[in-house]
Amino acid sequence: MFEKIKAFVIHNLKWIILFGCLIGFLALAEDVFRQEIMNGDIIGYQIISKFLISDFATPIAKVITNFGGAFVLLALTVLLFIFIKDKKVGMSIAVNLGLITGLNLLLKQIVQRPRPIEYRIIDEVGYSFPSGHSMVSMAFYGFIIYLIYRYVTNKHLKWSAIAVLSILIIAIGVSRIYLGVHYTSDVLAGFLISISYLIIYVSAVDKFVLKEETK
Repeated sequence: MFEKIKAFVIHNLKWIILFGCLIGFLALAEDVFRQEIMNGDIIGYQIISKFLISDFATPIAKVITNFGGAFVLLALTVLLFIFIKDKKVGMSIAVNLGLITGLNLLLKQIVQRPRPIEYRIIDEVGYSFPSGHSMVSMAFYGFIIYLIYRYVTNKHLKWSAIAVLSILIIAIGVSRIYLGVHYTSDVLAGFLISISYLIIYVSAVDKFVLKEETK
């Protein structure tokens, strides 16, 4: 019985992760509808402000957060499209950025949570939930991680690049809390819904776009 359950979990792991992340996102969204600021939001900022905020770290956070901004992501998309020989891969990167950006804007219009105003280090406009930088970065760099895993054969280069991009995704999310433009729940929700989206997108790209490619 245990072996059957284990085999089922392994075979359906990505879908279990998808639904787990989706449930987590919906739970956070429900809490946001019920209460504008949650205890976790306050605790998250207190932890970051106590251990991270400094005159040294603030310029670094401002630089890191730009890697999740529209200008940098658009520039990277254009460069990747130009330099990647297989234009199907390049197009899949561009479509991914467009879809996740549209989804984020839609969710923000549905929830319409105001941004935090108490601790602003930078100015930002628009709604807060879910964090656009966190959500789009997870989808964009997460898809790049998938492509690196699929196509890069040098193991040292592959895992080094995956580690750097994974750290960058987390750092972008933390920077949004650090800079006072998002609550902790905004960032976490952005990550969760983006993981769910990314599983669907990667599965679709694998099946319909890169189906003839070999790993």
